[in-house]
Amino acid sequence: MALAGGLGPAAQQRSWETQARYIQALSFPGPQLPPNALVTAFENKSLGSLWLGGERRSPLQLLYDLDQSQRSALAEVHRQRRDLLRQTCSRLTRRQHLLRPEDLRHVLVDDVHGLLYCYVPKVACTNWKRVLLVLSGRARGDPHAIPSHQAHAPDSLPSLADFTPAQINQRLRTYLAFLFVREPFERLASAYRNKFGRPYSEAFQRRYGTRIVRRLRPRAHPDALARGHDVRFAEFLGYLLDPRTRRDEPFNEHWERAHALCHPCRLHYDVVGKFETLAEDAAFVLDLVGEPGLRFPGPPSPRGAAAGDQAARLFQSISPFYQRRLFDLYKMDFLLFNYSAPSYLRLR
Repeated sequence: MALAGGLGPAAQQRSWETQARYIQALSFPGPQLPPNALVTAFENKSLGSLWLGGERRSPLQLLYDLDQSQRSALAEVHRQRRDLLRQTCSRLTRRQHLLRPEDLRHVLVDDVHGLLYCYVPKVACTNWKRVLLVLSGRARGDPHAIPSHQAHAPDSLPSLADFTPAQINQRLRTYLAFLFVREPFERLASAYRNKFGRPYSEAFQRRYGTRIVRRLRPRAHPDALARGHDVRFAEFLGYLLDPRTRRDEPFNEHWERAHALCHPCRLHYDVVGKFETLAEDAAFVLDLVGEPGLRFPGPPSPRGAAAGDQAARLFQSISPFYQRRLFDLYKMDFLLFNYSAPSYLRLR
């Protein structure tokens, strides 16, 4: 194929070894496409990508160059995370469903730099979307200056689900794929505080808060039934654990498990960034992209200790029985991304 000639040996190996797995994973219904359809999008010079034209090495090629040379300490960390994710997937997953187009809705595409980013809400995804808008040329200037509503606007960035199966497979084989994750209960506590504890989330509270109050609060005050503005953390967790919740509709993305949003056992991720090391991991990705001067928005590092303390306070009033059930619900995220059970939990 036309692209193979532009890949370095290590990247070629990754590309062809994984080709069959991606094609099997993405068995979308529809007519068979001719072989030359695989490269149609990549022959489009209007994409403006330097690496597609062979003018410089792609982020994926640069990553595999690092793997073949004497690695930096940070590159070694990311290799270990990658290997651990693959090993854990192999150990814990047996039969897996085929991916559908809607399963790829969270994977955003930057054709200019050859990037795939799976966004997980409450893990700096607003700032990553801002950065991708600048990288892809859809916005200019300081990413931090981009309003959040613009970053989250529908169709502000293309999703992998917007492409044909052949175009999807080609991007999966040749683009650098990355995601950022967070300790699951800290992320859950952040989602609760953001969506149920702040006045600017009124629309969200009316949609989900009223539902939670109506289902879990006997003799609720009419104001709470109408507004859903005072949902308690225990009620929120009860809603997540209620079998009716996922039977009625999928989890909202703010509390859906990271593995259910990004499918790390079906899609190969080259970089697994973590919220706890956000500044270093973001810089690592931007170095691979060839944009080390692009400043990732936000403080130098997240306040991890403060986030952990806030989660601990919220879980303090939750019974061990419900703590165990909730841990079981999010257990796969803990295992896949190498997070220990929080010390404040009473799981025995």
